[in-house]
Amino acid sequence: MFGYRKRLFYPIHVERPDPMFANVLLEHYAGKDSEFSTAVQYLNHRSNMPNRHVRELLSIIAAEELGHMELIAVAINKLGGPPLAYVNSQGVPWGINYIDQSVDPITMLQVDVQKETRENELYQQHLEMTCDSNMKRLISFLISREDVHKRLLQKAQSLFGETSSPEEFNVLIYDYKISLQILE
Repeated sequence: MFGYRKRLFYPIHVERPDPMFANVLLEHYAGKDSEFSTAVQYLNHRSNMPNRHVRELLSIIAAEELGHMELIAVAINKLGGPPLAYVNSQGVPWGINYIDQSVDPITMLQVDVQKETRENELYQQHLEMTCDSNMKRLISFLISREDVHKRLLQKAQSLFGETSSPEEFNVLIYDYKISLQILE
């Protein structure tokens, strides 16, 4: 199900070390609305998702979120940040309570949309906290990918509310693959 590529999704460059901003980025590494929290939530939700197309969508988005986590880790290291651990910017350890435990398909998708929204809001806040143009580009890239995820999850949620055919659900995977063309 998962694959690993040595090449990062997005090149990481920094203008100069900035340990304070690196510490801020820990929120995206292992905070409540971090890439890690989102990936783990999607992996859990996929295990309870009855629709195979939505299950696949959650799987591929979870894999991408892990890739985003890797980007954040590289950025933290290049900025001269603290050693990476599963803590947020205040040093609070990551907790399982960051993960929604719903099993109803529509509820799972709703909380997943909310997770993407909060993740995006956090990135927007942190975008304003750096003067490093490379970090601004990275964060803008991550915001755009989270927007894609949110849109696809909303579409999946709306398909559950209708009498949709398997082909309509399969379009979710096609749309995701099309969104990746910007990454190549």
